Amino acid sequence: MDLPRLRRLLGGPETAWLLERARDRMAALRPLDTPATLKAATPAQRRAVELLLGRRLRAGTSLTVPLAEVDRVLRESLACPDGLAAAVVALTGPVTDKRAQDAALAAAWQQALAELDHPAVTDRPELVPWRAKVESTGLLKRLSQADPTTARRLAADTVRVLSALPADGLTLPVLAARTLGDAHALDDGRPLAAVVLSAVRALAALPAEATTGAEGRRAAWATVGVALDELSSRVLVLGLPGSPRTTPGRVLAAAHEDGEPCLLTLRQLTRQPADLGLAGRTVRVCENPAVLAAAADELGPHCPPLVCVEGNLSAAARTLLRHLSDQDCPIAYHGDFDWGGFRIATSVLRLPTATPWRYDTPSYLTAVERGLGAPLTTGSPIPTPWDPALSTAMARHGIRVEEEHLIDRLLADLRQS
Repeated sequence: MDLPRLRRLLGGPETAWLLERARDRMAALRPLDTPATLKAATPAQRRAVELLLGRRLRAGTSLTVPLAEVDRVLRESLACPDGLAAAVVALTGPVTDKRAQDAALAAAWQQALAELDHPAVTDRPELVPWRAKVESTGLLKRLSQADPTTARRLAADTVRVLSALPADGLTLPVLAARTLGDAHALDDGRPLAAVVLSAVRALAALPAEATTGAEGRRAAWATVGVALDELSSRVLVLGLPGSPRTTPGRVLAAAHEDGEPCLLTLRQLTRQPADLGLAGRTVRVCENPAVLAAAADELGPHCPPLVCVEGNLSAAARTLLRHLSDQDCPIAYHGDFDWGGFRIATSVLRLPTATPWRYDTPSYLTAVERGLGAPLTTGSPIPTPWDPALSTAMARHGIRVEEEHLIDRLLADLRQS
């Protein structure tokens, strides 16, 4: 091979397009025996090809070069006796088999996605559609900047986090440190946080727009028992006797004496667990603050123990209810009769000591017969394991009954207690 001559003939900027076309065909395992055409060729590009082929070309704006003729010229001139393919390699480097490269890349992406085929995902019906959506939307590809190795690591780390959910009152940095060895791995703005939060939304059946702001993300994490920090996660209580032995216990005792609601933070529930003074007493749990406020107004210091989860359970609420269950305190739960309320109830009623409180099929049908409620227009049907007929009745009647409609019945129960 006469490399200097080859560079003069084919290695200049005016023939770079020709080398590129030949290289693309070689990568695709296509033969170099058909013409290559360049539209709107410059005079310099036309002149370079004429010098290469040793003849004048037809006038026109486009330039068509028979690759077979280029191969012959290179062989006969001895600039490259092995022909055009060898010249391409000599001037531009080795050519990778594009089909093999594409196949290897596709296999690498399948390996990355296969990390999500883990019981932490596949054993949860809520995450099966999420897994399919991750693949169809290219979420991992986008967040990994199209690097399958990075995507595989993202997927594996996501599974590690999901395996630890739901948590019992952990803060986000602690969850990240325990599962990933980095307290900041789930900080807002990191790719892993985006993937995991999308899975958390699926677990909580939340739309994407619900977590666009800081409060939305806080609420989403709370549904799986994780707080962004120890102080912002709180739970509302009334009538918990408390005790003088701990600071939180003294706060509860003072609020109980005055018959006033009290807020407990996750920090109070985990750093210095409150002595609740319950000694196995039944604790009523409601979903909406209006119920607890009405109980405070009517019963004051005589209200029996009452906890309000305020919608989706915060990490503090989860921690408190778990503590009550561990202390063998019976938990009686009531919430909204709608699909979202059923989802919240499922989180509470899976506790060993929890049972429904006027939260069953007869109670729902009685409310509907009284003309309470409004048409059910949002949410997706879910089962009600504590009373399978309840979900069926809700779907049949299509009426949602908010807890506020039933305050009179709930207060009557509290008075009797």
